[in-house]
Amino acid sequence: MHEPSPRTSRLLVAGSVAAIVLLGGGGFLLGRSTVPAPSPAAVSPTPAPAAAPAVPETPAVRLLSRGDMIAIGNAAADATSSGEKMPERVDASEGARFQIDLPFGCEGPAAEDSRDPFQWRYDTASSSLRISVAPAVFDPQEWLGKPVSGDTAVTPPAANEEAIEGFWVARPWSSRETCVSGSAPAASATPFGIDAVTLPGQTLGLAQIFTAEDSRNARRGGKPYESVRRMDAADLKIDRGLRVRLRGRIARFPDGATVRCRQPAGREQRPACLVAATFDDVAIENPATDETMATWASTSRT
Repeated sequence: MHEPSPRTSRLLVAGSVAAIVLLGGGGFLLGRSTVPAPSPAAVSPTPAPAAAPAVPETPAVRLLSRGDMIAIGNAAADATSSGEKMPERVDASEGARFQIDLPFGCEGPAAEDSRDPFQWRYDTASSSLRISVAPAVFDPQEWLGKPVSGDTAVTPPAANEEAIEGFWVARPWSSRETCVSGSAPAASATPFGIDAVTLPGQTLGLAQIFTAEDSRNARRGGKPYESVRRMDAADLKIDRGLRVRLRGRIARFPDGATVRCRQPAGREQRPACLVAATFDDVAIENPATDETMATWASTSRT
């Protein structure tokens, strides 16, 4: 038997080792390729932040407009002319807040001798804009006394009610709070001063009652609201007239009514009605520029 030489033995051993390495490596690679890939770890979804509880919105207090006031006056006039009880909507209006605009000066500046309660004019000599707004003065005996026969005689009001002041709402058939464009000046049949002279269309007013206990600073006593402002004629922009802005709250007359109506000429006359009110302030505004020219608080005579 032929025995292998030392060199041949070493070659056989090396070859066996190489074969074992090749077989082991191939088996390892084959095993890895057949093992299924591990499934990805489950990721828990991040919980959405809890929604903040909804805060209920505070409803804005609705201000009665010129149209609302006209509707209240019409309802009161209808009930008066029909001899019926005042509608619930009229009595329920007590305490309601209002903001009403009364346009004036739509036809341009007033003449120097004008007796219009609401007027404006430009004084070229002093380069100043002059505005005057005179409230109406109502007779307490006519509006607070109780009718005796029809509406021709009344009992005197309580001595505690000393004065009634307020404003007539011009053109109470229209809810427009701005000047009517293209309107021509209309001649007045009767002088229109600060006295409560009933003219055509003067059928709706806002009136504040002053008693002996009220502050006298809140009364005008016939004194107009006046504003004087220096400005160049080139800066005068009143192409849309001016307006009086009234803000306040509907009140009650001494007898508890929110509206009082009269028909001095009988049932064929449209009732003239006054809505009881307390005024917070009176302001004069320029619609063309949205500028507030002047403001008077109810207790101020500034």
